[in-house]
Amino acid sequence: MNHQHSLRSEAPNSHANTRAILGQPRLQRTKPIIWCAAVLCFIFSLVLIFFGIATLILYLSMKPRNPTFDIPNANLNVVYFDSPQYLNGEFTLLANFSNPNRRFGVRFESLNIELFYSNRLVSSQIIKPFTQRPRENRLQSVNLISSLVFLPQDVGVKLQRQVENNRVNYNARGTFKVRFNMGLFHLSYWLHSLCQIEMTSPPTGDIPNGKHRCANELYDSRGE
Repeated sequence: MNHQHSLRSEAPNSHANTRAILGQPRLQRTKPIIWCAAVLCFIFSLVLIFFGIATLILYLSMKPRNPTFDIPNANLNVVYFDSPQYLNGEFTLLANFSNPNRRFGVRFESLNIELFYSNRLVSSQIIKPFTQRPRENRLQSVNLISSLVFLPQDVGVKLQRQVENNRVNYNARGTFKVRFNMGLFHLSYWLHSLCQIEMTSPPTGDIPNGKHRCANELYDSRGE
């Protein structure tokens, strides 16, 4: 009986020891591939931070300025209606592109000029890409032709009245991709320009007393 009692008293202790042994976590060594991946990530982060700081310092030291787009002269050659709602016309404008930067050139890509009347597109023209040197201006003649462009009746009546009153209002919108080359670094973004133009009616069709206004906006900025 004493032997059985001792076995019974030792049984709970053996279960407790077994649970204690099973409950201890096993120490595992970190695999070498994980250490290599961590070191590579750390080096990549340092390189990324270095290039970011270098780009910021270069940008602040050079202080690049946005190129500008302007329309110093324009001429409304022809405007007439085949029917009350279909417009035909020919509009010629002189586009002025300016690079105000003193240290580096600018390249214009994906150039598109659109002509609007009363917020309706009546013509568009694509210009070939070109490069401008520092402090350089470029004049580009752009011919915009409208052929059987549909206009709602109220818009057509408004245009006819403006032609009769010798005051025709157009909007010219230019969209350009501008690219700066700063040594090993390149910076490109989209430039949006909007010009409000007041023209006399044909056959003269010029800008009276320089009545035009252009605004240049930067959007969708993206460095490369």
